[in-house]
Amino acid sequence: MSSSFSAIPPTQPHRAARRAAAGAYRLVRTPPGPVDPPLLDAAQQSVVDHRHGPLLVLAGPGTGKTTTLVESVARRVRTGGDPERILVLTFSRKAAVELRDRLAARLGGSTVPQATTFHSFCYALLRAHQDAELFAEPLRLLSGPEQDLVVRELLEGQAELAGAGRAQVTWPDELRACLTTRGFADEVRAVLARSRELGLGADALDAFARRTGRPDWQAAAAFLAEYLDVLDAQGVLDYAELVHRAVLLAERADIAAALARTYDAVYVDEYQDADAAQVRLLRALAGHHGAPGAPGTPGRTLVAFGDPDQSIYAFRGADVNGILDFPETFPRGDGSPAPVAVLGTSRRSGAALLAATRLLARRMPLTRLPARKVRAHREPAPVRDGGRVEVYTYPTPGAELDNVADILRRAHLEDGVPWREMAVLVRAGGRSIPAVRRALTSAGVPLDIDGDDLPLRHEPAVAPLLTALRAAAGAALRATGTAGATGEAGATGEAGDTGDVSAAAGGAEAGEASGAGEVVGASGASGASGVVDVGEAADVVEDSEDAGATGSVEAAEVLMATGGGTADEVAGATAAAEATGDDGDAGIAEAAQATDATEAVEAIETAEPEAVTDPAPPGPSAAGPAPLAPDWIGAEAAMELLTSPLGGMDSADLRRLGRALREEERAAGQPLPRPSDELIARALAEPQRLVAHDPAYARGAQRLGLLLRKAHELLAGGGTAEQALWELWNGTPWPQRLERATRRGGAAGRNADRDLDAVVALFETAARAEKRTGGRGALNFLADLDSQDIAADTLTRRTVRPDAVRLMTAHRAKGLEWHLVVVAGVQEGLWPDLRRRGSLLEADRIGRDGLAEPLPPGALLAEERRLFYVAATRARERLVVTAVRAAADDGDQPSRFLTELGVAPQDVTARPRRPLSVAALVAELRATTVDPAATPALREAAARRLATLAALRDDDGHPLVPAAHPDRWWGLHEPTHSTVPLRDRDRPVALSGSALDQLANTCALQWFLGREVKADTPATAAQGFGNVVHVLADEVAAGRTPADLAALMRRLDSVWDALAFDAPWKSRQEKDNARAALERFLRWHVLERETHGRDTVATEHGFDVTLEAGAYEVRIRGSMDRVERDAQGRAYVVDFKTGKQKPTGPEVARHPQLAVYQLAVREGAVDDAFEGRTPQAGGAELVHLRLGAPRKEGGDALPTVQTQQPLDAAGTPVEPGGDWVGDLLATAAGRVLEERFTPTTGTHCTHCAFRASCSAQPEGRHIVE
Repeated sequence: MSSSFSAIPPTQPHRAARRAAAGAYRLVRTPPGPVDPPLLDAAQQSVVDHRHGPLLVLAGPGTGKTTTLVESVARRVRTGGDPERILVLTFSRKAAVELRDRLAARLGGSTVPQATTFHSFCYALLRAHQDAELFAEPLRLLSGPEQDLVVRELLEGQAELAGAGRAQVTWPDELRACLTTRGFADEVRAVLARSRELGLGADALDAFARRTGRPDWQAAAAFLAEYLDVLDAQGVLDYAELVHRAVLLAERADIAAALARTYDAVYVDEYQDADAAQVRLLRALAGHHGAPGAPGTPGRTLVAFGDPDQSIYAFRGADVNGILDFPETFPRGDGSPAPVAVLGTSRRSGAALLAATRLLARRMPLTRLPARKVRAHREPAPVRDGGRVEVYTYPTPGAELDNVADILRRAHLEDGVPWREMAVLVRAGGRSIPAVRRALTSAGVPLDIDGDDLPLRHEPAVAPLLTALRAAAGAALRATGTAGATGEAGATGEAGDTGDVSAAAGGAEAGEASGAGEVVGASGASGASGVVDVGEAADVVEDSEDAGATGSVEAAEVLMATGGGTADEVAGATAAAEATGDDGDAGIAEAAQATDATEAVEAIETAEPEAVTDPAPPGPSAAGPAPLAPDWIGAEAAMELLTSPLGGMDSADLRRLGRALREEERAAGQPLPRPSDELIARALAEPQRLVAHDPAYARGAQRLGLLLRKAHELLAGGGTAEQALWELWNGTPWPQRLERATRRGGAAGRNADRDLDAVVALFETAARAEKRTGGRGALNFLADLDSQDIAADTLTRRTVRPDAVRLMTAHRAKGLEWHLVVVAGVQEGLWPDLRRRGSLLEADRIGRDGLAEPLPPGALLAEERRLFYVAATRARERLVVTAVRAAADDGDQPSRFLTELGVAPQDVTARPRRPLSVAALVAELRATTVDPAATPALREAAARRLATLAALRDDDGHPLVPAAHPDRWWGLHEPTHSTVPLRDRDRPVALSGSALDQLANTCALQWFLGREVKADTPATAAQGFGNVVHVLADEVAAGRTPADLAALMRRLDSVWDALAFDAPWKSRQEKDNARAALERFLRWHVLERETHGRDTVATEHGFDVTLEAGAYEVRIRGSMDRVERDAQGRAYVVDFKTGKQKPTGPEVARHPQLAVYQLAVREGAVDDAFEGRTPQAGGAELVHLRLGAPRKEGGDALPTVQTQQPLDAAGTPVEPGGDWVGDLLATAAGRVLEERFTPTTGTHCTHCAFRASCSAQPEGRHIVE
């Protein structure tokens, strides 16, 4: 359809202001050209010829339902009907748009009848009769996620009031514990929706609950009253309330008369999706009042198209009985049941495919409809032969997904089926879609996934933008001085804000709530005539429709650098943290590490709030923005942002930056610098500090810091979340990288497409949130987004890429069709899912005339079978159904539905030989070219094909398959060698005592990669455990902390939260172990003095000595945990261990680290602790604080102590054994200078971080040997 633009002045002030343009543009559509009428069969023609009264049209999949509806409306208009007196209703925005377009094309230049959704019509009806004084602003509709958030916040507020003894809604005792859970909120939403669908107000529901003895429903009735008060106070409605109020209006005599004067005919599409309230609305439109079966107004026409076999939205309130009862619900003028017509020709599926789906339909009973009509509906005639059904089972989910990818790629490559003509359908999106997406994307299958299949916050590309916005918004809120006003904001309840909505309802009495929404004023300029204009209303309604790396080391440094806080100070900090409520989790964590109460309070006060409601218009305070605190970006957020695409840094860059900042701290006079992540976060908050650092590792942090500051300044100056997000997004190279990736195509291009889609959806959501709430702050936007557990509604769904496989749930596939459809994951227990919905509050048992019977398993099975039928009937030519058949009886088993298609399942036990992708093809061709078993002709053919692939170019001249060119085959190149030696041969080889054993005895490659390359994994919680215990032991020995367990535990508590554990229970377990280790240490510390008579002369004693080792000089540097002196003046070195393993006796005798300590003592390393003289070494000990001693040595109350005897002057133990220490040093030095870092296998390989890079391991071997 062609169109043109014409410039017009802005005639609507609110739209002109929103667009902020001097001259607006209006899209003037060129009238569509004439469309030839379709060829109708006899059944379709009989429906088109229907002129008066009600009619139910049974239309199965592909039987021409929409065409028949369009032709019926067109026939009525062509025979003199007024288009403005014809109303067409459907259930989705997409279907309404399609109907309007097809009607416009069919009717040419004439006026098109109104084709809209039920909700759009209801909204227009309410707006037409809205009381102008009570509702100065238009009503706003809550989206599904927004309603979910409001319900949850109200429940949380009620739980808090109940805890304070001020509960206004009294839930049964057995339910109070679950008030704040998301599952309970879903149950409550179901009760609210069910009540309004049945027309029950709060009072009616309360009376019903009393009659049936259900105190939980009584509480739900009181909740409904409060909920409606909140909605009215905010000027918003949910969808159930919208339809309920529209029904109340339509059933009023004056409004009903106005509607009768307005419409002559009403057409309804997808009638099987109607709920009880929508059926009441249709009865009012059709002129029926009172009980079903009563005579209606003669001459009123209602034509409903539907298929009871496709009724799959029971979870939304739809009831299949609605369509089954249509003849009695909408009788003719004489009281006889409405006639039923059947469209009996299937134009979608081939004969074989249609026969299979017929078998499914036969298992679904259709009571109450005429048997002859049911048989005709269930036996549609095909218009063509063909079509096939395939059913496969696989041994594992991985094999299933690999084969699904193979099916799709073969259909595209061998059969020429376009990607856009294929779809993969699953039962449960949240459970299945992520795994299917990963598998198909990695196999090179282009995918299109509706953005609202998963909540937006789960998109990987969105996470860093939200983190950055949260940091900037939190700082902006503090800078503008609005933090203190958040309490008032929650109380005022600005429309759309999601602060304390329970407080907003405080001004309304419970008695008033029961009437809220029951009375709708009939005054107002637009309400007099009763005419409903849904044109503008559709725009409003459809806008919402369709529904811990370094923390371990740094905790120890905090202990070493400070004296610690007292118990009172820590308690004060904790109390201050708790006083902040939920908004300040980050601050509580920082307070636990603070050194005194003042710092703790400051940490809490500067925490990033999760949700803050700002009632005032955005903008700086009168005094202007306050200066930013140097720690306005949290350490965790900083590290997350820097390693995200916004920062573009990797772990190596962060390590280099952290080391540089720590050196900067030391140069500034801080002997014990702060943790590196804190220093990095502060540098990110003050990016000007990074100017002096090497851009090679600091450029990304400086750029990101400047962006965050700009976003903060924009928000502090009154900007919106959308503007701040754009500043963050557009100021990095990330968009350009994604654009380049999409142009290159391949798997990376598809991932980039998905990321771009997610970011676009985020911007749309931010813009829509701003428009809907009248100026909600960025933090409120983030709080809403984080709280949404259901996918957000969108007006403009993400554009379907021209050629991509659709991946979606079976529910979303309704109304669509493809050449090839794969229905995946059809497992028993998942499909059918026979778990009862809403089993706690039992919303389905609330009935209009009494207590309804619970939905029996047979009804649940029928609903699931209908859903499977819908999925199976989406295919035109080929249907593939897959499932897993595990070998074990208790493993995954195929669904019973697989056997109902009349096709025997084929068991496939193997995965495809190789994926049908370019990468796999190149790999196979390359392997063939070097395969000695291949014939010369085969190797040459493979090489020629590689050359062909390597020569392919895109429009810009870039290679399409770069991996096919030999220049990219790194195995053909000789390994590079550095011309600069690792160590200077003219200087002693510097080593540490702990590294000596690893280098000489364990694995030289592990030493090189971990110690020299510094590629080791970050510190673990276990290492943090050891660091903290070492520091506390040092403090006791040095006299800085008393030898008292309570004092040590207070010091431990002050830093424990800085250690990152995988789970809370692990933290508690390790803390108990730390307590036990400290108890053992204290007993050993006292006993050592009393039993052995040794005094501590030094702790954490650093040393630096040079030793002769054969032809080499070795410089040993390190630190001794503890040095003791006995009565004879001999020196003993003690090394504390906190690991879970200990060496054997022979291993202790030749323990390299202890031996090096003894040699260091001999070389004068501890002379300063012995009044300048060199003492004789008395030996060295390993004290295992985590391990209890044997019973004969004191039992579990004391640590295990292992002793190495003193070495003689030659460096050997007193017992014979040779100069093993010298040999060890010489071996280690030789390997370093000669750069011989070969791997050595052993038990240490189990936990080695470099297995993937180790040639001694299968996963680390070179691809080309």
